[in-house]
Amino acid sequence: MSDNNSSTFNFRFISHTTKISKHGMGMAVDINTLYNPYVKTVDGELSIEPANAADYVDRSKDFSHKIDHDDLCYKLFTEHGFEWGGDWTHSKDYQHFEK
Repeated sequence: MSDNNSSTFNFRFISHTTKISKHGMGMAVDINTLYNPYVKTVDGELSIEPANAADYVDRSKDFSHKIDHDDLCYKLFTEHGFEWGGDWTHSKDYQHFEK
């Protein structure tokens, strides 16, 4: 993720859980992981994945490769029935789209 790789099917658990990720079932894709981090509070501490993505947590900033509601990537995936992790309330997974 720290290398900004995009990925889809790979067996893994949801971060900080023992539940199989939708990636592990071939039902999710992550796009531009560095610029669109996974952000969640764990035990009172902010967890950012990848760890080198702290500069991209503030989504009010303008930067290249940012996925938001105006981005073509968001529009295409959601038009085809995917859910975007950036819309989640319990965490934000800006890189993540799943069926």
